[in-house]
Amino acid sequence: MTSVPLILAEFALGGIDVGVIAVYLAIVVWIGVASRRSHPGRREEFLLAGRSMPVVAVAISVLATMQSAATFVGGPQESYAGDLTYLATNLATLIAVIIVATRFLPAFYRARVTTVYEFLGHTFGNDAQRCGSMLFLMGRLLASGARLYIIAIPFSLFAFGSINAEVMMVSIIIIATIAMTYTMIGGVRAVIWTDVLQASVYIVAVIAALALLLQKIPLDIGTVTEALAHDDKIRIIEWNPTNVYSIWGVLTGWTLFMIAALGTDQDLTQRMLTCSSPKRSATSLIVSTIMSWPVVMLFLLLGSLLYIYYQRTDLMGDAAPAYAINDSRKVFIEFIRMEIPAGLRGLMLAGLFAAAMSSLDSALNAMASTVVADFYRPWRRSRGSRGAVAHERDVAVARMSIAVFAALLAGVACVCVRMYDAERDTLISFALGIMIFAYGGLLGVFLTALFTSRGNNHSAVAGMLAGFIAVVAMRPHLWATWAERFLNTDLGETPAIALPWQMCVATGVSFGICALGKRPTMRRRTAV
Repeated sequence: MTSVPLILAEFALGGIDVGVIAVYLAIVVWIGVASRRSHPGRREEFLLAGRSMPVVAVAISVLATMQSAATFVGGPQESYAGDLTYLATNLATLIAVIIVATRFLPAFYRARVTTVYEFLGHTFGNDAQRCGSMLFLMGRLLASGARLYIIAIPFSLFAFGSINAEVMMVSIIIIATIAMTYTMIGGVRAVIWTDVLQASVYIVAVIAALALLLQKIPLDIGTVTEALAHDDKIRIIEWNPTNVYSIWGVLTGWTLFMIAALGTDQDLTQRMLTCSSPKRSATSLIVSTIMSWPVVMLFLLLGSLLYIYYQRTDLMGDAAPAYAINDSRKVFIEFIRMEIPAGLRGLMLAGLFAAAMSSLDSALNAMASTVVADFYRPWRRSRGSRGAVAHERDVAVARMSIAVFAALLAGVACVCVRMYDAERDTLISFALGIMIFAYGGLLGVFLTALFTSRGNNHSAVAGMLAGFIAVVAMRPHLWATWAERFLNTDLGETPAIALPWQMCVATGVSFGICALGKRPTMRRRTAV
């Protein structure tokens, strides 16, 4: 096995590239330090930025968090290996935004919650709140660990020229440590402002890559479009319900998925709760959604052009590259490594860093806020600890939680190195599919709380657990993969159910069980 010192000796970036990356990282750390100076030791500031963040900054932060490294690496893979049907999920996002903006966000602001799971506590009881928090923490660890694995692929290729297991684990540790450092320093304010920087960096990077790729393809736009159409690469609407992005799945399961992501996932809702009012929060969500459409299209367009560049050598002629792409996960990264000039290549790697950090920093802060608001603060209040000193302890616990979760995320990402099945999943479907374990149970209970007068502490907990179990039951291929990779046991072929249908079933099961309970009459609690 290659030693780490030898791996580091293969670092392929030039001095200009390293300089660009160093400037980017220095700005990120400076934002974290500046954010800490603005709110030394105050819990409300560290976790919610005093509910004073500008709408546009929050919108960009939500955009950066939703897209993450999975979009930077997996977006081009979707259109390179498939077509443009991923675009149809924008319709699901639009429907979800309307529902979350009109029903979820106003309810959260009325309850004055720090985390959305406190709303379950107000509605059903403490056990429902803690169960929702635990389900989120489990799902977010798995999903963000998968995202960390995804960004380690291009980082390893860039820095070390390899994606073997040892190299990937080194990359994972490096990335997790950087994200942990500035998130611990500045809290959610630092997360949001660094997301603004990071979104700008990776959007500029993909535009630059598109411009360079268009120069390298010796064809006019009409010829490129005809070739893509001939190879069925520009299809947007898929009617086959077994396809993960079918229009039927988009209007049902993917819509439910996006409602869960925007309304029940503390990772995203925490951003929106930093605004001063539900109206401004809803505006930030709408603006973020509108901005996301052209950005996603840029990444998919990039993948389509990479398909022409690498796969249609008959059209490329003498301009065709002299090397082949054997793994679609690597297509954008190999283009950057082999074709992008020095300096601009550094910007591309900074864009990769930006995509990674924008998802990791938000996940770390969201999980820390959940630990403080849903577990530590109730325990502290039960012991009579209040006042300014208690607030400082809350922030200290949040920072310690960030460090712990960074280590756990790195561990999950290292497991993903062994678990990812390139033949079954694209990188985007792999990352999104993991969060369904939590989303199905959570969404069913939140829908019961917001749209019915049913449900109680026990039925809510039962509903969340039932939603989780339902997803596990619909994922036999995961156990087959685990048995093959770690136990050297072949369980044979296992049936696959498309992700949107898994979401429909899990949400329906959770909602039905939660609604069996009778709603209690509860007095609203005041957080201290």
